[in-house]
Amino acid sequence: MPVDARRLIRKMRGGAQAHLIEAADGHCYVVKFLNNPQHRRILINEWIGSVFLRYLGISTPAAAVIQVTQTFLDENPGVYLELGSRRQPVELGWHFGSRFPGDPARLVVYDFLPDTLLGQVENRQDFLGMLAFDQWMGNADSRQAIFFRARLREWLPAFEAHPQRLGFVAQMVDQGFVFDGPHWRFGSSPLQGLYFRPLVYHGVRGLDDFQPWLDRIVHFPEAVIDQALKQIPPAWVAEDEAALSQLCEQLLRRRKQVVDLLEACRHGRTPLFPDWH
Repeated sequence: MPVDARRLIRKMRGGAQAHLIEAADGHCYVVKFLNNPQHRRILINEWIGSVFLRYLGISTPAAAVIQVTQTFLDENPGVYLELGSRRQPVELGWHFGSRFPGDPARLVVYDFLPDTLLGQVENRQDFLGMLAFDQWMGNADSRQAIFFRARLREWLPAFEAHPQRLGFVAQMVDQGFVFDGPHWRFGSSPLQGLYFRPLVYHGVRGLDDFQPWLDRIVHFPEAVIDQALKQIPPAWVAEDEAALSQLCEQLLRRRKQVVDLLEACRHGRTPLFPDWH
């Protein structure tokens, strides 16, 4: 069920012109609107990406459908989109929300860490799973991530840590340009989906370092894809139902190519893997 938008906190950077909004469930969400400047397909990409990442076991924000009502817009006049010099109203209805990892007034969230701190991120290995994911999904954007300090057991339950131990956690965000964004096609560039900090790829010696995510992608269940499709609001799909079905068929066939795609990254012009021999 959708969650009602309640209060605008601030606008976010980026081409989709997302807004950080407090919702009726008490959480805050980075909301991308149905009529965002990039295309409504961006919301579908985000939803599918979120479902898939949860299955793969890669840290990513919880997703929700956020309902924008006329009452919300009346009470929050700062909610609008900018097209050149023109303001465009946000459409009423259901939009995509990516949950912010805490209270924005109290939790500091970074989209950049210096190498000295990046090396201390407890789940830094998730960047390897994300590279396999981004190659499979045809992410035409560079890999985006956020970082924050938190109790590790709360955010990374698979990690063995004292319940009170704090550390840096990475979450993988912004899957809007998987499938080449609104174009819904797959490229073959080894540069797709790369994170701009090579440190996260250091220490990779071979394909085994991309496990268990690589096997989970190669054997990705059709049932998980069907689940993701059934959860997408019909208004997001509109007349694209046939195109979306065809896209998912291509995605299934592409599972077996991920090993070759990672090998292409290894031999790309950017030396990401100095230890891979």
